[in-house]
Amino acid sequence: MHNELQTRPALRAIVAVAVLLGMFGPTTASRSAADAPADDKAKKAVQEVLDAQQAAWNKGDLEAFMAGYWKSDDLSFYSGGEKTKGWQATLDRYKKKYQGEGKEMGTLTFSELDISVANADNAIVRGRWQLKFKDGKTAGGLYTLWFRKVPDGWRIVHDHTSKAD
Repeated sequence: MHNELQTRPALRAIVAVAVLLGMFGPTTASRSAADAPADDKAKKAVQEVLDAQQAAWNKGDLEAFMAGYWKSDDLSFYSGGEKTKGWQATLDRYKKKYQGEGKEMGTLTFSELDISVANADNAIVRGRWQLKFKDGKTAGGLYTLWFRKVPDGWRIVHDHTSKAD
């Protein structure tokens, strides 16, 4: 068969496709079919965390907003070219940026959400955020969140947020 593969490009291509389908096809198909109820449950739980965060922000309650994050020194938050490590440091960053003197939190809206369940304990969320301020100005951008199912439930373990210009 080795010599046939070298002399027959079409046969080589068929074997390559068969190998790729064997590696990726059934795994993806069986995951989406067999795990759909579990995925739907995970997506709903993640959505509930995001809804609670949005409501907490709009009440001006950063502590409740931070309940959506993993309360760990290993939490990572990337934004504005800076890396913040740890739950407390992330809370402190939010307080300084949005509750410092002369600061306003604004009204937060999450949109364009795409929640993808990777497995029973991990999900990725991609979306858009927007803040509307009392003076009519807005700020917003995109984010990618890595959620992990921890003993306290689904929590953000990594947040990469960008601001649109």
